[in-house]
Amino acid sequence: MLPNRMGEQTQSSRYAIRPFHVMRPRAWQRCRWAHNNKVDTVKDTQRASVRLSYEGKVYKEFRGPGAPARFANEVKILRYLEAAGCPFVPRLIEEDPEKLQIVTTSAGTRVQHLDESRARELFTELETYGVRHDDPDVRNVTYRQSDGRFCLIDFEFATILHGDQAGGLTQAEVTR
Repeated sequence: MLPNRMGEQTQSSRYAIRPFHVMRPRAWQRCRWAHNNKVDTVKDTQRASVRLSYEGKVYKEFRGPGAPARFANEVKILRYLEAAGCPFVPRLIEEDPEKLQIVTTSAGTRVQHLDESRARELFTELETYGVRHDDPDVRNVTYRQSDGRFCLIDFEFATILHGDQAGGLTQAEVTR
């Protein structure tokens, strides 16, 4: 396996450097198939595995102690924030309670450095939507280049504020 110009692993570098219109159809189909099914592992720990696809989907599988509770909490929080209209969190696309896996939209790339006051401002803004993150660390901040917006991820320990009526939504509306 050799890396091509985009860093993808290919069988031969000749497929990596030739434009699609110059390739034979069979080679083009093989490269297209590999590209469409490619996912990068972003995080692989005892608690979770996170993979990012080229289609802009994030696949997160919960593992370890308390995985079912963390899975249920993240699903609940993401549904709640979507219903509240929060624009700077990923959207829940799919959930699989048996596999403890969720699929969300991508919220951009991880931020390496962020001013402490800007991070505090971002986590405080989340509280206006009725959710406290409970893990306010830079590793949970991303930057979405499409609209130049900082976003928040990883809500498995987050809590909904103000009981059942946080942000004007009831728990029943969130869990349906």
